[in-house]
Amino acid sequence: MKRITLAVLGIAVSLCLAGSAFAASATKDECVAKTKEAAAMVNGKGLDAAVAEINKKDGKFVWKDTYVFLMDLEGRMVAHPMSPALVGKNVLDMKDKGTPGKFLFKEMVELAKGKGEGWVDYMWINPGDPKPRKKVTYIYRVPGKDLFAGAGIYD
Repeated sequence: MKRITLAVLGIAVSLCLAGSAFAASATKDECVAKTKEAAAMVNGKGLDAAVAEINKKDGKFVWKDTYVFLMDLEGRMVAHPMSPALVGKNVLDMKDKGTPGKFLFKEMVELAKGKGEGWVDYMWINPGDPKPRKKVTYIYRVPGKDLFAGAGIYD
């Protein structure tokens, strides 16, 4: 009887932990909503206020296992809460970590300039995991501006 109780308890704990892990992953719908919220903040409160909020590691644009970043259409990173060293740098020459010759930020800029919104797939290294994994990032051009917001998830 004790074994059965311990087994049931073990299964219950495992299910709770698995549920927590799934709850900690952002969704594509959240990425779309957060990028549009960031764009609305740029137009509503101004670029400086939006950049300050997006750059906060504990701000509203960092949630679960992802975040929003902001770039201009020339390829300059304007705001990035997880990699502040990228802010102010032109990142157009950065390559996909798993697809030779693919310039992921160029693809993002082209999408923002063209359709204005959509998804970009690429390989990227997730912190804590040395192997590149597939990441998909939603790009949304800020209406009336030469900027776009992006947020992605590992697929």
